Amino acid sequence: MANSPQSKKRARQAERRTIVNKARRSRIRTFLRKVEEAIAGGDYAVAETALRDAQPELMRGVTKGVLHKNTVSRKISRLSARVKALKA
Repeated sequence: MANSPQSKKRARQAERRTIVNKARRSRIRTFLRKVEEAIAGGDYAVAETALRDAQPELMRGVTKGVLHKNTVSRKISRLSARVKALKA
């Protein structure tokens, strides 16, 4: 356990950041689930709208340090390919 005042403070900060990051990650997963459900439903217009809504949220996760840039790029690429396949 933390002993010095600085390490105690860092532990408190880490707790607060963990809560914020958990909320942000949950929000991102919700957006991803909406895209997945739209793809499963087979409706191109709904899936495309859901993907457009999800992209900024995913990129925000990158800037906030919740997700890695390459991870988000991979997810967006795969989802957009699946949405595009619905159109054909």
